[in-house]
Amino acid sequence: MILNCQPESTPVERAKVLFTQDLEVLETLVNGPLLTLAEHGSDEDSLRAAFYECRLAYKKIEHLTEYYFPVTSRILNGPPLPEYELDENKAFAPGGLQVVEEMLFPFEPGTRAELVKEVRKMQPELRRCRELWTVTEVTEAHLLDAIRLQLFRDITLGVSGFDTPICQKAIPELTTNLESLQRYVDLFAMEEGAGLDLLFEKAIVFTRKNPDFDTFDRLTFISDYINPLTGQLVDFQNALGFAPLKDLTPLRGDTRTLFDRNLFDPDFYTGDANAFTNESKVALGEKLFHEVRLSAGNVRSCASCHQPDKAFTDGLPQSVGLKGTAVARNAPTLFYAALQERHFYDQRASSLEAQSQDVIQNHDEMHGSLPEACAKLMKDSDYVLMFKKAFPSIDDIQPAHVMNALASYERTLLPFDSRFDRYMRGDKTVLNGAEKRGFNLFMGKAKCGTCHFMPIFNGTVPPTFVHSESEVLGVMTAPGSGKLDPDQGRGADYPAMPDLNRAFKIPTVRNVALTAPYMHNGAYQTLEQVIDFYDHGGAVGFGLNLPNQTLPADSLRLDAREKSDLVAFMEALTDLELRRNKIAQK
Repeated sequence: MILNCQPESTPVERAKVLFTQDLEVLETLVNGPLLTLAEHGSDEDSLRAAFYECRLAYKKIEHLTEYYFPVTSRILNGPPLPEYELDENKAFAPGGLQVVEEMLFPFEPGTRAELVKEVRKMQPELRRCRELWTVTEVTEAHLLDAIRLQLFRDITLGVSGFDTPICQKAIPELTTNLESLQRYVDLFAMEEGAGLDLLFEKAIVFTRKNPDFDTFDRLTFISDYINPLTGQLVDFQNALGFAPLKDLTPLRGDTRTLFDRNLFDPDFYTGDANAFTNESKVALGEKLFHEVRLSAGNVRSCASCHQPDKAFTDGLPQSVGLKGTAVARNAPTLFYAALQERHFYDQRASSLEAQSQDVIQNHDEMHGSLPEACAKLMKDSDYVLMFKKAFPSIDDIQPAHVMNALASYERTLLPFDSRFDRYMRGDKTVLNGAEKRGFNLFMGKAKCGTCHFMPIFNGTVPPTFVHSESEVLGVMTAPGSGKLDPDQGRGADYPAMPDLNRAFKIPTVRNVALTAPYMHNGAYQTLEQVIDFYDHGGAVGFGLNLPNQTLPADSLRLDAREKSDLVAFMEALTDLELRRNKIAQK
């Protein structure tokens, strides 16, 4: 219709009109049926139906609201958890469709006033979005980039039910979203888009034929339908002459699939162009990683607790400190540590540089002095040459150079070479049936993928990969002990925010087969124990009192084979070089 009415208009102009129309539909549904039924409706099914119509309408505009108006997206469809402004010790209440969903499943008449309040909160934000859209500058390259990112959102958050965990309508919503993305691609009306259009059709048909959440074959959908689609989208963009964006973002602008070997740019997380990685910094950092002169008494290095042959862990519940006693927490792997916003289990460090400084100067860990270490290194001619090569403009070695070199080395620890990765890149022979079923469980019924986000499988949220989340699980002192671990996590640094008590960073599960024991306290010896903890619903599921637990307390109801399949899949996330080394050691 738009193409016929405005034959001389550009794709961007047509997109502006289409988004406005779709936004108006959502406004009408919120202001009309949803609000009316929230205020006066007595039929639960009618209320839920109106809510679901709003969700489908939102899915038609999600790619552009998320891209251009992330604050609006948070208010309309953000997680049902408070948002924190840590610098000001403030917490902001959640709102939007996910909060409304919790009120409708089940609907209690006593919560009607709160439900009406939540629906009304969306009204001014929708008006604001409409007003902002009229003055938003859109380009063809950005429009196509928004579509690409939405496809990545679909296969990470969408298929996992991240934003619709209760009513489990994720797959039909996925169909609606794909249909909307296809409409926006069709606005370009180019012959080069014929192949792309066919791939959209195939993906849409697959979701229509397989709408059930628990049985949806996510592995096939992603590998056979979306990976070819996102690759073709890059070709389409190049054919149109709109080069992929060169902005510094975690995800490279020319990424063809979410499983490209070099899809991430870890330098994004430095926040400082002077700290960007180069080969000389990496070589220096690797040497410093094994350098005992960074510690008091020259007795230990970073590699003492992060041992390369153990996937940069040490195999202990908690590492042994300088005084021979255990430190507070388990030593996490350094693989993929570069791809997160903050560091340490309590997320107190904002960069890998800050993390290294903290560890080196920590009394229980290395008890070193960076200035003293620099003075020692200045007396070593080999180090002086390496530092000069890595930092050509310097006259002497400073703590910042040591920290940046160590961080640069860590930023290279991104192999992305597990059997799962190779499967997603086209080698369909490398996964067995249990591993395939395990992936579908991980991203579906077991809900692992709603916190351990693909493809890093940590808490860094796709598809922008800018923010890293924490969770309150209620980890116990030992599996099934009935006693909460006393570590307050993030809450120790923010006593005015009780919701952060026992909140911990979400680590990667890549190479998890090599990094036992598990959890921040190292109390869980096997993956089976970890799965059992989640299957019960965390501390609350075990009957403990933890009102701020963010993990759903309902049982996952996993049977023995499903648990075994989950373990099989997670073992398939072992990078192949590490797997070969492990086999050789045996």
